[in-house]
Amino acid sequence: MILLSFDIEEFDTPLEYKAAISREEQMRFSRQGTRNVLDLLARQQIKATFFCTATFAIHSPELIREMVDSGHEVASHGYYHSAFEIKDLATSKVALEELTRQPVTGFRMARMMPVDEAEIAKAGYLYNSSLNPTFIPGRYYNITKPRTWFYKENVLQIPASVSPLFRIPLFWLSFHNFPFTFYRFLCNRTIRKDGYLNIYFHPWEFIDLSNKELKLPFIIRNHSGEGMIRRLEKFITYYKHKGQPFGTINHYFKEKMPDGKK
Repeated sequence: MILLSFDIEEFDTPLEYKAAISREEQMRFSRQGTRNVLDLLARQQIKATFFCTATFAIHSPELIREMVDSGHEVASHGYYHSAFEIKDLATSKVALEELTRQPVTGFRMARMMPVDEAEIAKAGYLYNSSLNPTFIPGRYYNITKPRTWFYKENVLQIPASVSPLFRIPLFWLSFHNFPFTFYRFLCNRTIRKDGYLNIYFHPWEFIDLSNKELKLPFIIRNHSGEGMIRRLEKFITYYKHKGQPFGTINHYFKEKMPDGKK
């Protein structure tokens, strides 16, 4: 099964590159990108998981309700994207559950940073998808961590997918920049080895990012906007023709949840 997920947050990435962008503009980019993603998933008639910050959700309740009404999973991405306190694990979960009127069982830390698993369990989450089990200088040094799902502190850990050999990450930047046939080759090997593929994106990738004032590097701007929409549609169509199903993280791993917590 292919597990598509989207980290829905304030578009604060330009701040990492010393560009000025207001909170209103951050929200506008993410809302429009989310709109494009929801339309794409509706056209393809597949379900996905949306890891939302509580801040974005509170400012965009109509989009959150549409996710729920369309059968997608809403999970937590913290309260804010650029700030984190342990209490945010619980407060973001409560805020999202009030908006969705459904249990929120999953968590993903902003920028896939480490988070205390005991605190995740204490906040009531059943799974955590915050691990990118690869090596990227200055960002991730998780080459010795498990590639596929495992348990820690009674919380199901669901790492982002990497290739079986050399642990090449199959996350959003790879999708933007690898030749499509090479990316698909790596995905095919990963699905055969693991039985599933867990890849993630951001809504703002589905907006044109060519504006020089955003100061984003080429590897982020490449294939953004309409290019990214076409690329993901092509990816989905290819795997649908191969008979590969798509689904939410919660649905696929539900049978692996701790007894009594399904």
